Amino acid sequence: MLEWLTNPWVIIFIVVSVVVGNIAALKYTANMNVGKADKLKQESDLDKLNRLDKLNRENLDDK
Repeated sequence: MLEWLTNPWVIIFIVVSVVVGNIAALKYTANMNVGKADKLKQESDLDKLNRLDKLNRENLDDK
């Protein structure tokens, strides 16, 4: 059994299979837009903080 696993052709086949599998996975995941479109539509965190700070300052000035 060990002779079969250390056969150069088996090792080459395993290495080529892993490389091809990784390339296929990269091609599949390379064009995914994970949350990018939603984040552009939504208000950024800094904008939210600025808006809330402005509201808080207005409330403090009213008192």
